[in-house]
Amino acid sequence: MGGAGWLFLFSVLMAAGLLFCMVFFIIMFSDLESDYINPIDLCNKLNQFVIPENGAHAFLALLFLLSGQWIALLLNLPLVIFNANKIKNKSHMYDATEIFRTIDGHKKESIVKLVFYLLSFFYYLYRMIVALIADSE
Repeated sequence: MGGAGWLFLFSVLMAAGLLFCMVFFIIMFSDLESDYINPIDLCNKLNQFVIPENGAHAFLALLFLLSGQWIALLLNLPLVIFNANKIKNKSHMYDATEIFRTIDGHKKESIVKLVFYLLSFFYYLYRMIVALIADSE
């Protein structure tokens, strides 16, 4: 298996992890709306995943840049820039005092990221299969 095959295998695994992370976020937001969890616990649980999620996605984009996978990089670049802008503006962490006012926006963002990671998962899976077929010929 060549370099592209390993890269996209790793990308499939990373996309699956990020996908499960977004599912966890959405479940936690719905638990807050149903009053199964209080805002402080929600923010404490979700804030520990924010930086690793953003870092994992940025690392994946960096791997695409270094390996010359330009289409995959261009597909990931808007979300990387969005996440970097949130970190630069210091609005990436969840605040327990503001969460009820901003929960709709956070849920929409999580759903958009969920759809993005789901589509990315299938794209990476396709590219992995294409790379494996190209290596076997």
